[in-house]
Amino acid sequence: MARDTVDEQPIEKLDQLQDWFEQGCKPKSDWRIGTEHEKIPFYTEDNSPVPYEGPRGIEALLKGMQQELGWEAITDNGRIIGLAGPEGGAISIEPGGQFELSGAPLEHIHQTCRESNQHLRAVKTVAGELGIAFLSTGSSPVWTLEETPRMPKSRYEIMTRYMPKVGTRGLDMMYRTTTIQVNLDFDSETDMRRKLQTSLKLQPLASALFANSPFTEGVPNGELSWRSGVWSDVDNQRGGYQPFMLSPGFGFEDYVNWALDVPMYFVIRDGKYQDATHVTFRQFMDGALRHEVPQGEPTMGDWYNHVSTLFPDVRLKRFLEMRGADGGPWRRICALPALWVGLLYDEDALGAAEELVSGWTPEMVGQLRDDVPEKGLTAEIGGKTLREVGREVLKLSKGGLERRNNLNLEGFDERLFLVPLEEVVAAGNTPAESLLWRYHGPWERDISRIFEEVIF
Repeated sequence: MARDTVDEQPIEKLDQLQDWFEQGCKPKSDWRIGTEHEKIPFYTEDNSPVPYEGPRGIEALLKGMQQELGWEAITDNGRIIGLAGPEGGAISIEPGGQFELSGAPLEHIHQTCRESNQHLRAVKTVAGELGIAFLSTGSSPVWTLEETPRMPKSRYEIMTRYMPKVGTRGLDMMYRTTTIQVNLDFDSETDMRRKLQTSLKLQPLASALFANSPFTEGVPNGELSWRSGVWSDVDNQRGGYQPFMLSPGFGFEDYVNWALDVPMYFVIRDGKYQDATHVTFRQFMDGALRHEVPQGEPTMGDWYNHVSTLFPDVRLKRFLEMRGADGGPWRRICALPALWVGLLYDEDALGAAEELVSGWTPEMVGQLRDDVPEKGLTAEIGGKTLREVGREVLKLSKGGLERRNNLNLEGFDERLFLVPLEEVVAAGNTPAESLLWRYHGPWERDISRIFEEVIF
């Protein structure tokens, strides 16, 4: 997320919070696809991490991208922390310097891939002049937490102080992981529920298909998706797997009531971030910050910012965020939206996917989620391995993409973007297992090879 929101409309009743979500409902003709992806910068001369400061740091990279693209600078305490594009896209930095593109809302995945190509071409040009390249892994494979830079972003400073109080792995999540995400629309509360619950049950499959984080501090860490394992103990009251979201009658009101009782991170007043981690949003509504911060009554901007600090596997805003995948190379940046668009934007595919997972209880999904970081596609649910489930799901997604019939200039539809996932399922090997094979084989356990071969 590149920019926090300032909206001074006062919150006078709880109904406004539910209405905020309901305003996200869009007719199918207005549904769009927003793809986000992160990458890890490093100096090519010695494979060291890139700090914010300095003539070749992240600040210089952002300023170079601003000059290259002509986008608007986003600042925090006078320091550039991101860029906002004219069509709704944005560039931002994650806590450890992970460089993120939040894509514009687009109509089809051919556009998503063009957008990713254009971004990567621009950032590689600017970064190359600074001696910087980017890893395409799902986590930082070599540097310790202490060696990892910290970006000067106010919300991150608050989160860094707070995370060790509520879990053991929050700082690893912030500073040492990357992801690919896609944001998708819904047309009603019922449509939201169907899409959210189906995709929530299938997030462990996405985690397995995209597993790409098998190394930590220079050696294999025992997991295929270390990033997914990290989420088991980040801040479980606000993130990870939330089984209440699979309740039969789940709706906007349920999400609001959950969000109200999650501790806040901050409020923004006069351009300054005020630490609010000691109160929930419900307590804020009841006046808890009235005498602690300027203008201490809650606003709709406070609500939007609070919702952005919730991290369930599928996040509800005025759209749905699919959050299960590790970061990866260009082909997988295109594959993730293809997977979910094929399943969720076609009525036949969505109905079939619902039927496929209809017998999966919240307890079964929770166990699957726990198993995936280590087991990947061999994890089982309902008597099937995720490899078997993956074959069925990809078939459904392909059908949905075929019926969308969005063709590129060569006459190919969006199914072509599923090929990397079909290759994973056909081989039965996750991307992480391919990396481990290289590490134990051609690399001869020389982890520095990752900085030569697993880059954008």
